[in-house]
Amino acid sequence: MAPKTQRVTRNPELIRGVGKYSRSQMYHKRGLWAIKAKNGGKFPIHEKKSVAAEPVAVKAPKFYPADDVKKPLSNKRKHKPTKLRASITPGTVLIILTGRFKGKRVVFLKQLASGLLLVTGPFKINGVPLRRVNQAYVVATSTKVDISGVNVEKFDDKYFAKQAEKKKKKGETEFFEAEKEVFLLFSPKNNYPVILFGCADTNHPL
Repeated sequence: MAPKTQRVTRNPELIRGVGKYSRSQMYHKRGLWAIKAKNGGKFPIHEKKSVAAEPVAVKAPKFYPADDVKKPLSNKRKHKPTKLRASITPGTVLIILTGRFKGKRVVFLKQLASGLLLVTGPFKINGVPLRRVNQAYVVATSTKVDISGVNVEKFDDKYFAKQAEKKKKKGETEFFEAEKEVFLLFSPKNNYPVILFGCADTNHPL
């Protein structure tokens, strides 16, 4: 890269504060009179160029924290709905590959908003209740079942969520008392055969 040439003033100083040329001489020397005459006796007004604001530098902290706290990285990914495999359609018989019901065949009902598959044995046939399964852990077969009469509108991810119970503060007398577990025998969730198939299942576990 060529070195920059040093700029020299057109009006060198004779002594400090006194230039070689006067103000009127520099007016003609710089050609300002020609610029003024060219624009009808007025100097042209130039619009100021918009300069992008410089980013404000963040000052480093004076003290370094004693505990290393992990800062989460920025993530701009958007959550997209899970794409259902083409081989899995409502009524397709699937084989579960892992979990409690490994090797069992189930019937696919629909895909939930979370991307999980809603399947059932049904329980009366092979003991698999209504449950959610990840499609990565199932194999689709060529066997299909007609489920046109099955109503699955009421089943979503909220149906499988556990209800959070508010715990009360215990006093001294209640602390030593034995806790009694309350189990709802006829829970709305346990009555899903009636909602799903329109009839009660005698072999369904209550």
